[in-house]
Amino acid sequence: MTAALTTAQLTQEHRPTLDQALEAIRTRAYWSPHPEHPKAYGGEGRGGRPSLSVAEGQAAFEALRGKRLELDQPGTDGWTGSEVSPFGAEMGMEYPHPDLDVLLPAMRAGMSAWREAGPETRALVCLEILARISARSHEFAQAVMHTSGQAYMMAFQAGGPHAQDRGLEAVAYAFTEQTRTPGAADWSKPQGKRDPLRLRKTFTAVPRGIALLIGCNTFPTWNGYPGLFASLATGNPVLVKPHPQAVLPLALTVRTAREVLREAGFSPDLVALAAERPDEGIAKVLAVRPEIRIIDYTGSTAFGDWLETHARQAQVFTEKAGVNTVVIDSTDDYQGMLANLAFSLSLYSGQMCTTPQNLLIPRAGITTDAGPKTYDEVVADLAAAVDGLLADDARASALLGAIVGPRVQERLEAAPGLGGVALASRAVTHPDFPDATVRTPLMVKADGARKFWEGAEPDAPYLSECFGPVSFAVAVDSTEEAVALLRRTTRDKGAMTVGAYTTSPEAERLIEEACLEECAQLSLNLTGGVYVNQTAAFSDFHGTGGNPSANATLCDGAFVAGRFRMVEVRRPAE
Repeated sequence: MTAALTTAQLTQEHRPTLDQALEAIRTRAYWSPHPEHPKAYGGEGRGGRPSLSVAEGQAAFEALRGKRLELDQPGTDGWTGSEVSPFGAEMGMEYPHPDLDVLLPAMRAGMSAWREAGPETRALVCLEILARISARSHEFAQAVMHTSGQAYMMAFQAGGPHAQDRGLEAVAYAFTEQTRTPGAADWSKPQGKRDPLRLRKTFTAVPRGIALLIGCNTFPTWNGYPGLFASLATGNPVLVKPHPQAVLPLALTVRTAREVLREAGFSPDLVALAAERPDEGIAKVLAVRPEIRIIDYTGSTAFGDWLETHARQAQVFTEKAGVNTVVIDSTDDYQGMLANLAFSLSLYSGQMCTTPQNLLIPRAGITTDAGPKTYDEVVADLAAAVDGLLADDARASALLGAIVGPRVQERLEAAPGLGGVALASRAVTHPDFPDATVRTPLMVKADGARKFWEGAEPDAPYLSECFGPVSFAVAVDSTEEAVALLRRTTRDKGAMTVGAYTTSPEAERLIEEACLEECAQLSLNLTGGVYVNQTAAFSDFHGTGGNPSANATLCDGAFVAGRFRMVEVRRPAE
């Protein structure tokens, strides 16, 4: 295969970016090579690479509708597609359906050359893939928006630059772990008066095998890119199995990856798509095939647990459900706290794995810079803050996006039966997409007395995840009781995020100790433009891998190290 992209070209363009990424994960300082402002795209972009403007991205998306997305991958035995935009637009795309007995051997055939390329070349090829995706960020934003229901700005940022950052972060960790051991070493052991023993040793990072990426509906690229690029950068082919309602963003990713691999002189079949027919359940079939040696999954706890139990031949990385909690003990910025929480509860209609669900508030109330506030006052003021934030339908639509699917809608409609409603949900008319289902958050009052949660079979609704725009204002006897409940839900159900507001050093230590012991990421006293449900690549860890919500962290060394093994060859030194 003739390479149109040479190693020298890739090195010149991407090695500086890789070096900056390596420095960023070491220092944990803010850094991103992917602009998050939409106007940064269009015309000549970073490094002289042309990029699509907002209008060009929309035109590119429109050109895809009602068409087949050709990937030229082996083993295509038909076409499938069933995506329906949460905003009501018809999609009509079709994707190649795989004959696994043909596709999987073709993917394995390219492994040897990809392995021999070495960690640096693989990293640079991955960076070229990300650069081409970045140049088409507005096209990807349309794809993410119309499959996930995210509002456009969020789809652009989270589905574009922020997802690309997470992919690059994974490449940086992969490069670091693979180069921790030298490629070769001369070994000499003294033998007294005799000649020393001498060996020449070589060390090769050997991939585990084909990686399976099982995509999610809500964040197909943000959640998908870490696993995809961690596996590819460590030498593994990647089979991408998207969620049936969010195929397009990952299909476009696969198409781009295949183009770059081919141009770089490698087999394009190192990355392939496995789109499924309605109700086919291809993920379960793939997950236990012997060729699949790595699995990345984001989604329900039930299927994540099934993967961890049954896919025994594979290294399985899962992000599942959790009960995210905010402990409200006291604050010196009451209005800032309310505004921050209102935004966190509203963003993308609560359809984020990091959205707060349980707000634990002492029955006796809290101390604030605005004077003491009772439990009822805090709840009422927070409800008013959400109402104020979302009072204008156009602004609300830009923040809420659309309800992604019927299950979220069903949970929202059932939530009023779970307790007293402190904040009712209302329907919002989207100014551009009148057929979209847009709903404001709902908040339920709940009793957090120990009798409701410390028994063997508790039935309090706040003890399990209620994914979507539903939260619980849980009245507790004290901050100590709040921390005990936080420990219980994190230990039993997991938590992707924990937030807390306190002016008390003692309470802060108590909450921090609980999060350290239960292995949950903690955000304290956020009142400005940083929110508990947002994380920054290269600096923040997403999940810990230490509680039931996820068995891995995005990203750390453990996320990439299990995707390869170091194989040594020894021979006598010449």
